Amino acid sequence: MSESQDLLQHPRRNLGNRYRSTAQKFAKLAKADPERAKENMGWAEQNARQAILHDFTDERNWRFLAELKAINADAGGLQAVLEDVFIVLGRDPDNLDQLVGIDYLKVGRELLEAAFAKDPLDPDAWWNELVDAGVEGGLEEFSTRCRRLDFRDQRANIVFGRRLERLRKAGHEEVFIDLARHLLAHRPINHELWLEMGRLHERREEMDDAWSCYDQVQQLRPHLNERDRFLQRLKSEMDGEQKQPWSGPSVQHREAFLEGMRSLTARISTPEPTPSTVEAEEDTPQRHPDEHTLETLLEQGDVQSAFFLARRLLASGEAWAEPWLERIQSDMK
Repeated sequence: MSESQDLLQHPRRNLGNRYRSTAQKFAKLAKADPERAKENMGWAEQNARQAILHDFTDERNWRFLAELKAINADAGGLQAVLEDVFIVLGRDPDNLDQLVGIDYLKVGRELLEAAFAKDPLDPDAWWNELVDAGVEGGLEEFSTRCRRLDFRDQRANIVFGRRLERLRKAGHEEVFIDLARHLLAHRPINHELWLEMGRLHERREEMDDAWSCYDQVQQLRPHLNERDRFLQRLKSEMDGEQKQPWSGPSVQHREAFLEGMRSLTARISTPEPTPSTVEAEEDTPQRHPDEHTLETLLEQGDVQSAFFLARRLLASGEAWAEPWLERIQSDMK
């Protein structure tokens, strides 16, 4: 996905509202003019889909598209809407189980409302419900649930990332760090969340971890120079002999950090097949064993684990892994 396409996935409420309003106008025209009803309903659906594309965090956009599907007796279309909503909500197995064998035209919209009542897309509404239910117990349940959800979809990463921001602002920093790592393990190219993690670690004076997060940001968005600016801030803070200069974490810390992130991808990773024993030809050039691992991970579609492995190899001085990392980042966009 290009950077412009990537930007499309970020909620833009004004455009979402505009497209939904246009969709509603076409739906009214379809009702008022039966002869052109099919054409106007087609335009209504097209604009309703655009509303979701521009702002998937507004539940009204999903509701109206579901309403149009119901009006058109499009059970398959209503099923697709529900499935997409549940992807945005992290592919919760409990939600997906509800989609088996149901009459979508009869209960599909009720199921959509039940999903939003349980799991609001708006982070403030979600936080208010958590507070009303009791933060401590709610946090434990939310944390447990997050560890089994799938955040590879960018929209899910954004929705849950905003929820984590509410936790951080409320002072639950340890929970934020723990769960943010799960989100980043599923979608390592979320540079905004890496940046928030880096700022939090820096404020807590956890400099090695802050550097590691800023390093990820600069790897993903070189023009931001976050790692370099962080080092400059540290340099400017040095005061004579009162502080020892800090130039970055050790290679061992960097490797451990990246390997730890890679281990978090295990839940969504595909197990490697047992390799068959094949006698190597004498003329076959020797390959680094991790190069074969990278190749296997990409063949399996496990780009998250491949990303952190390639980053760890580069951190340990394996320059041959750089083209692999570029390829992996391209596959992840």
